[in-house]
Amino acid sequence: MIIDPLHNWFSSNNKTNLITGPCGAESFEQLSKTIEDLNKFKITPSFFRAGVWKPRTRPNSFEGKGEEALKWLAELKQTYNQKIIVEVANAQHAELALKYNIDALWIGARTTGNPFSVQEIADVVKGKNIPILIKNPIHTDLQLWLGAIERFSNNGIKQLAAIHRGFHVYGKTKYRNKPFWNIPIELRTVLPNLPLLCDPSHICGNTELIPQVAQKALDLGFDGLMLESHFNPNIALSDANQQLTPLQLHGLLNNLIIRKVKINLSDKKNTLQEL
Repeated sequence: MIIDPLHNWFSSNNKTNLITGPCGAESFEQLSKTIEDLNKFKITPSFFRAGVWKPRTRPNSFEGKGEEALKWLAELKQTYNQKIIVEVANAQHAELALKYNIDALWIGARTTGNPFSVQEIADVVKGKNIPILIKNPIHTDLQLWLGAIERFSNNGIKQLAAIHRGFHVYGKTKYRNKPFWNIPIELRTVLPNLPLLCDPSHICGNTELIPQVAQKALDLGFDGLMLESHFNPNIALSDANQQLTPLQLHGLLNNLIIRKVKINLSDKKNTLQEL
């Protein structure tokens, strides 16, 4: 599998590689205000994220603004010279995102678990020079995660990365989605050259736990973070509890400790097996 190194397509002016932005694109004003506040605190994400289509568990919730939001993001891309990333769940989403010159796409956890949808999206972007970031499936199935990555690789996508966003378990835990760190570690063992990012927002489900999970990911050698931010989470239409204000994000980034030497996870795993 040929994978383009992250530094070739994922520029960073922050303490770590960063994707940030609101859970959902709610209005042009909300998006522009969030970008302005990020800039105020000198936070320049490699990609500004916003959910255009929101795959909600139950109907009658905010499900995104669709193509209208893509128009907002395309305008903001030009105004702020900011690269944009959105989630796509089917081939039509991918075609529209390409139409509006969105810079990168991510595949959500629900979609990763559906090989039919993944293949349809992979066929739309076949031969395109666009980064694809793939979240782990909802359930602890490494093969589904690997399969989704392979489908894009087989269609010529070289700018690939994985995003660890935790796994669903039945019953109450302190996490929205349990980290099960051994799964992304195993993924890196199988594909050591694949960039690996962490999404603490969806692992935690609330802002209180985000700093410790973000630090844990960096301690384990993750290549960057995807964090939700909103200029005023109190009025957010979705996932208000897990979105940081730009000020909170600024504080989190400043307090992160970046280790100078990365742990060789495969060596550590072999040592554990021997013990």
